[in-house]
Amino acid sequence: MLNIALFGPPGAGKGTQSQFLIEKYKLFYISTGDLLRKEIAGKSKLGLEAQSIIASGGLVPDEIIVQIIEKTITENPDANGFLFDGFPRTHIQSYILDGLMIKLNTSLNCLISLEVPEELSVQRLLERGKSSGRSDDNEEVIRNRLKEYNDKTLPVLQYYKDKGIYHGLDGTSSIEKVSKKIGKIIKEELSKSLLNIVLFGYPGSGRGSQGIALAKKFGLEYVATGPMLDHEIKLKTETGKKILELYESGTLVPDEIVVQLIEKKLANSKDVNGYIFKGFPRTLVQSYILDGLLKKHGTAISEVIEIEVPTLELIKRLDARSKTDRCMPYDTSTSKIVKRLQEHEFKTVPVIEKYNQLHGVVKIDGVGSFDEVFDKISCHIEGKFKNI
Repeated sequence: MLNIALFGPPGAGKGTQSQFLIEKYKLFYISTGDLLRKEIAGKSKLGLEAQSIIASGGLVPDEIIVQIIEKTITENPDANGFLFDGFPRTHIQSYILDGLMIKLNTSLNCLISLEVPEELSVQRLLERGKSSGRSDDNEEVIRNRLKEYNDKTLPVLQYYKDKGIYHGLDGTSSIEKVSKKIGKIIKEELSKSLLNIVLFGYPGSGRGSQGIALAKKFGLEYVATGPMLDHEIKLKTETGKKILELYESGTLVPDEIVVQLIEKKLANSKDVNGYIFKGFPRTLVQSYILDGLLKKHGTAISEVIEIEVPTLELIKRLDARSKTDRCMPYDTSTSKIVKRLQEHEFKTVPVIEKYNQLHGVVKIDGVGSFDEVFDKISCHIEGKFKNI
C-alpha cells in the first residue's frame, strides 16, 4: 500500500499533481474538506455532528476528522493506497495520523512538499482569480492564507523531516518536470515496499517447484543458491571453476561465494515486485547475512513461509524422486535421505525458530497435489500484496 501526504502552499500546484498521483498510482484521494462535505451531505452521524459545530462557528475537532478518515480508509480496502491532502495540518494531527496508520496496519510512506516562493504563489493565485471567479483569490486573502499555511505547516514538515520521510521539491518548475521528480520519489518508495519471501521446508516438501511457480505468478525474482552455483559452473566463470573444484573435493561452497552471487542477483534484478528465497538462509549465520544484504538494498524480509510435510511422506517423495531425472545427490539411498533430513533439522530449524520470533512464520500444509498447495500459498501471498 502506497500512502502519500502532499503539501504545498496555495498556488503550488497541488491540485494538478494530486490528479497525476491518483491516476498513475490508483490512489484514493483524501481531502478532509471533501470528506466533511460528503458526510454532511449524507447526513451521517459524524456529518451531523460536524454540521452542528460549523453552524455554531466552531472548528471541526480532530476526533471527528480522524473518525471520518478511518471510515474512508476501511471502506476502500481495494485501494492501492491513499493520497492525503490537507491532513495532517497541525503538529498534533501528525501524531494522530501515525496512530491511525498503526491501527490500520500500514504507514505513511512519504510526505512530498511542493516549495514555491511566496511572491510566485501570490502571482499564480491572482492570475487564477481572473478566470476562477473565486472571492478568495485576492491579494489580502491570499497573503493571509499563506501566513496561516506557514505558521501551521512548518512544525508538521519538521515532524516528517525528523522521521526521514520528508521530500521537498522545487514547485517552480514546469508541471511535467515536477511530476517527473515526484515519480522518482515514488519509485524509490516502492522499491522499499518489495515483497520478500523466505520459503522454508524440508527436502521433498516441494519448495523448489512451488517457489518457481510463485515467483512467476507474483512477479518475484526467484533466488535459489543451487541453480545460481550451477549457472556459474556452466558459464565456466572464475567463480564457477572454484565451485566445481569444491564440488569435486566434497567441500561445501563457502558463504563468501554464495553471498557474492546473491548480491549480484539483487543488483541485476529490475522492475520486480520482490524476491522469493529458497535454500538460503540455511544456517543462523546465513540468516544474519540475508538481513544485512536486504538492508543494504533498502528493503527487508516481508514474509517467512514454511511448507510442512510429515517425515514419512518426505522419505516417500524423495525415494520416488531418486528414480527420475530430478534425482538429487542425497536421494540415492535411504541413509542419505535421512542424513539430509537430519541436517535440515539441526541447521535450518533454528533459523525458522529465529524468524518465528522476529516476524512470525506462516505454516502451510504441504500434503496434497501441487495445485492444492500452490493455491494455499498464493491465497496468503495475495493478502500480503494488498497490505504492501
